[in-house]
Amino acid sequence: MAVQAVELRLSKISQIFNSLDPTPFPERDLDNDAVDFIVGWAEEHPSSASLVLIVHLPESERGAVAKVDVQDSVNIYFTHLYGVERRRLRGLFRQGRISLVIGIAVLILCNLASEGLAAVFKGPFASAMLDGLIIFGWVINWRPAQIFLYDWWPVHRLMKLYERLSRMPVEIKFHPAAA
Repeated sequence: MAVQAVELRLSKISQIFNSLDPTPFPERDLDNDAVDFIVGWAEEHPSSASLVLIVHLPESERGAVAKVDVQDSVNIYFTHLYGVERRRLRGLFRQGRISLVIGIAVLILCNLASEGLAAVFKGPFASAMLDGLIIFGWVINWRPAQIFLYDWWPVHRLMKLYERLSRMPVEIKFHPAAA
């Protein structure tokens, strides 16, 4: 299995962290721009490839890096995002199940109402109304069908990506400062 590198070039190690987050390391949030960059590059690699994050820093940051466990910080942050997406997927399926129960109940009621009204009303206008009831019953089921057929794919894909990123090793490479 090939190992694909996601490379991040920073002038200070603090750039990888959200400056507004007061949480101590390693639970501190990563910077949104850094996360977007890492996720964007990771999405370009095949899902079967192992990933490694390589952080390039000037030599002057060696002391600052010694105080921070970047590996744990990155892994904890993406584990958190994995959990967020997992809860989002469970919530989406819950919404789908509730919507499906409501949709089937409305469809049954529409069918019963259509059959009952067909016995009472005759003519082209009545026929159009009765067909409208049936169509309405099916349209109500559009949302659960959309959830179970399409909406969960992107959430699941992102969840799997975050899971991959939560296991990603991090390497720090120091370079002499540019003159």
